[in-house]
Amino acid sequence: MAMLHRLLLIVSASMALSGRAQTPATSPNTPTFDVASIHESKATDGHHHIYNDPSESHFRTVNVSLKELLQFAYSLPKSQILGGPSWLDSTMFDIDAKSDVAIDAQLHALPASQARQQKQLMLQALLADRFRLTTHQETRPLPAYSLVLAKGGATFKSSEIGGTTIDSGRSRLHVAGSDNTLALLAGELAQTLGRPVLDNTGIAGRYDLTLKWTPDDGPPPMLNGEPDTSAPNLFTAIQEQLGLKLEPTKAPVPVLVVDHAEMPSEN
Repeated sequence: MAMLHRLLLIVSASMALSGRAQTPATSPNTPTFDVASIHESKATDGHHHIYNDPSESHFRTVNVSLKELLQFAYSLPKSQILGGPSWLDSTMFDIDAKSDVAIDAQLHALPASQARQQKQLMLQALLADRFRLTTHQETRPLPAYSLVLAKGGATFKSSEIGGTTIDSGRSRLHVAGSDNTLALLAGELAQTLGRPVLDNTGIAGRYDLTLKWTPDDGPPPMLNGEPDTSAPNLFTAIQEQLGLKLEPTKAPVPVLVVDHAEMPSEN
């Protein structure tokens, strides 16, 4: 499974989904990208990157599909993005978009969570404009996982870390801060597992959570320059390292349905 390598914070805990077959719910005060270069990617290494700092207007991608862009713009895992053209998840794009210094100042003055939401709205508007994207929201029953306490209970402790930290890769995950860290963890696990993950732990508050595992479809993580063969699979790691477990279930979840999308307009 291709992984989206997020080099900076790119996840918002809220979903900006509303209405049916409509453009993003932006207001006259919502900033937009002044210029944006969009090209089909010529990258051949198989890596997918989104470079984004919520405190500045610059947004750049390398070798990223429209479906991955929708993941970012609407804070949804791929399993909750449905419909669209055949190339939605196969044609890759390089994007370089930015606004003027006034927008940078505006974003820099906002709290991090609000700045991330603004950047998501900016990307939604860009996709609607350049890809002629229209979408609508539904609720559908889908296979999911329920995140619950394992026997013996949670093994992590409260944290006073300010702000929100999300650092993830194909075999590691570090989530800290926020007012509901377990909800952030569930969202990140959904991205990794490709299924919705429902936080049914009943644990609210601010924590510092770290996971390390061996992917089922790739090599183990590295430790001091060597493969760490001691790392378990993700399901075992969640139980051993956090005192939680994932239980298969089926639940009604929000999905984003792509009604229409076109190859992007010329720059």
